[in-house]
Amino acid sequence: MRSLNVSRETIPHQPRIAIINQKGGVGKTTTAVNFAHGLALQGRKVLLFDLDPQGNATSSVGVEKYTTNPSSHEFLLAKDDPPPPTPTAYENIDIYPANISLIGAELELSRLGEEQMTSALRKNLKKFNHTHEFILFDAPPSLGLLTLNILVASSHVLVPVQCEYLALEGLSMLLETLDQLRDGHNQELKLLGCVLTMADLRTNLTQEVIRDMRQNLGPSVLETLIPRTIRLSESPSHGKTIFDYERWGVGARAYEALTREVLRRLADEVVKGNTRR
Repeated sequence: MRSLNVSRETIPHQPRIAIINQKGGVGKTTTAVNFAHGLALQGRKVLLFDLDPQGNATSSVGVEKYTTNPSSHEFLLAKDDPPPPTPTAYENIDIYPANISLIGAELELSRLGEEQMTSALRKNLKKFNHTHEFILFDAPPSLGLLTLNILVASSHVLVPVQCEYLALEGLSMLLETLDQLRDGHNQELKLLGCVLTMADLRTNLTQEVIRDMRQNLGPSVLETLIPRTIRLSESPSHGKTIFDYERWGVGARAYEALTREVLRRLADEVVKGNTRR
């Protein structure tokens, strides 16, 4: 991958990015995994948290779901020092895998009390000594306690949105939730952007959704479009990212472009922050 000329000094310190949409089937996990590998190919050390009980991000990077390695569930509810992550086959990517045990995590979180049940992840991240430059969270397709923990612990949110009208219906609810969390729980939370996925530019529907998104949300919609391709659908079943499965295909090129665009946005954020000072 061609290296992007964005130095580490111009990126916010250890961005914690939630890849989130409460609607399933919008390319959330595909984006989390391939964005993680895109960063890793830029030489950035990435820690990926799979916090979706389906564990699709885990299997998509070739890690066995039912492993004895510490899971994201164990990290989330650790009472002492959190356990270490699992290395993946990909250089610069470590993961906290997910499995079916996460289904019971929300019940366990609810027993922690009103204040702690949404801040367990943030608390354990503060205790965690690591050298990763980026932390990515693959969130479950809901707005339950797991997702709220992710949003309270995150600095940025990246929202994959499928190029269909039904995928847009819950977007306003999600954006309202982000505003509420900024007011009450996490003032630093920023919308990094919405990335349009499963785009088929041959159809009028895709063209209309892109136009409506850009008109209503303006610069909050990233320029990069993720296309609908069979290779992106196939790669998880082989335990591979798109960069590993079809390195020079349109899907890999799209996620390379997304990685570069996100790094530029993060760099611009630092520049604007320095200017305001």
